[in-house]
Amino acid sequence: MTYSHRNSADEQQEACQKARQITAICGQFHITLDPIDWQQFGMWAPVKVNTIEIASLLDLGRRDPDDIVRQVQIKLFALAALETLHSRQDLKAFMWSPVDVVQPQAFLSLWIITLETDERIPIVESIRNGQRVYEPYPFDADDGQQLATLFGPMNEGEHHLGDTVTIRERERQYTGEIIYIIPPGKLFTSRKYASRGYHTISGTTYTDDVVARYIVDCNDGFPHIVHQSQVIQ
Repeated sequence: MTYSHRNSADEQQEACQKARQITAICGQFHITLDPIDWQQFGMWAPVKVNTIEIASLLDLGRRDPDDIVRQVQIKLFALAALETLHSRQDLKAFMWSPVDVVQPQAFLSLWIITLETDERIPIVESIRNGQRVYEPYPFDADDGQQLATLFGPMNEGEHHLGDTVTIRERERQYTGEIIYIIPPGKLFTSRKYASRGYHTISGTTYTDDVVARYIVDCNDGFPHIVHQSQVIQ
């Protein structure tokens, strides 16, 4: 069906159905949408959460349920990260990276939102009062107890705590200090947000012959978590 801004009777009927479907899908994941004004805008109606526009009804209506929820999540993750900068909210987020932490935690998930300035903002996703909330995580690189709570007991590796190393990540090099060493596990591959939507994050689980992963503070926000092969010196 071709949609116009004339908002025909057929389009209104479809818009009403899509609005109900999307509202119900988000509700299952503890996300409450603002009322969707399909009566006035038809399939072009904006879908919002707390006045924050996510996408049009037309855009979300073409997606499967999981992708609809992901679209909402990436928008709210990015907003939470940008709000930490106050006067610099004109910046854009360009990468969403999940952090592999030990369970259980007080939050559902921890993500690093990388901005176009390369700043790495940690954001947690939690459920509070029956609703998903997205807020900055108060990370302290000097807090060993916090590191242990997030990543488990300290491990040993070829490099040592306090070493200054250069790492390679996403074809770029960073230099920083090793602040924690953890066992091998799942390293997630960060994906950029594309116009066609949020991509599934995949990960690779390393075997026992991999010595360790290093948490490296490069003074650009949340530290980098890298495998031995990513340490180049």
